[in-house]
Amino acid sequence: MNPVSVCFVCLGNICRSPTAEGVMRRLVADAGLAAAIDVDSAGTGDWHIGEAPDERARAAAERRGYDLSALRATQIGAADFRRFDLIVAMDDANLAVLRDVCPAAQRGKLRLLMEFAPPPADRVVADPYFGGAAGFETVLDQCEAACAGLLDVLRARLGT
Repeated sequence: MNPVSVCFVCLGNICRSPTAEGVMRRLVADAGLAAAIDVDSAGTGDWHIGEAPDERARAAAERRGYDLSALRATQIGAADFRRFDLIVAMDDANLAVLRDVCPAAQRGKLRLLMEFAPPPADRVVADPYFGGAAGFETVLDQCEAACAGLLDVLRARLGT
């Protein structure tokens, strides 16, 4: 079984993408696939590099049993388009940025997270940064639904 790698991408890598990473890491671990599926996250912007996820994202995640405390923001780079098998954007704006900087040969790796959620799903994971705590709960709901669907796709790819 060849391992597969996934990178979740949002704007600053402090809200949505680390939440998706935390959710996916737990799903992968619970499925006994941690050795077969590598999970990471990054941002398209560079202004939060090295920072922990937003405290509201960490608190919402912690209430559901996810630990985001060890995660630190990074920015997507050229090597990431070769490294990851799937690069999963949280919204159309970040997907457009990824398409602009992704080598043509790697563009087939780019997807929206909500493509993996069961219908009827929103097209994008809305950015909760400028809103209240409820937005972070919505992000978790969306990430849990979509990451479960993504895990099914990855299992099929791995043949498990």
